[in-house]
Amino acid sequence: MSKFKKKKGGELPAISTASLPDIVFMLLFFFMVATVMRENTLMIKNELPYADQVEKLQKKDLVMYIYAGKPSERYQKQFGKEARIQLNDKFADLKDIQQFIIEERESKREELKPFLTTALKVDSETNMGLVSDIKYELRKAEAYRVNYTTRSGEASQNLE
Repeated sequence: MSKFKKKKGGELPAISTASLPDIVFMLLFFFMVATVMRENTLMIKNELPYADQVEKLQKKDLVMYIYAGKPSERYQKQFGKEARIQLNDKFADLKDIQQFIIEERESKREELKPFLTTALKVDSETNMGLVSDIKYELRKAEAYRVNYTTRSGEASQNLE
């Protein structure tokens, strides 16, 4: 005597896949925008030393990186176990630093050139003589803004 009848076959309706392409393209677009591509392939061992007082660089696009340290195990057969310098994606000698600085300056706009900073990413086990030689070459290239990249922590951790 009821007006409404219950359905006997309680089947679930099919799931609509009409919005699936929209979701896939939204995810694809998100990952394309959010992904940062690695600029340099690290060819050296680069365990940075600790420092007590650390400041973060504001504009990373105005930084030129010079890496120094022993070649990683993958490259030790070819380049030996002595500390080396890496500029961008290749090993370099001290005499190549001036040309590297000049090329990096030329790739920037004229009004940004005074704000360029050279960041030294030096392995904690690297001999200080190599760092002094790099700094001497930077002075000859008139790159006076030098930054040492470190990890935040107690400086006494370097001794362990």
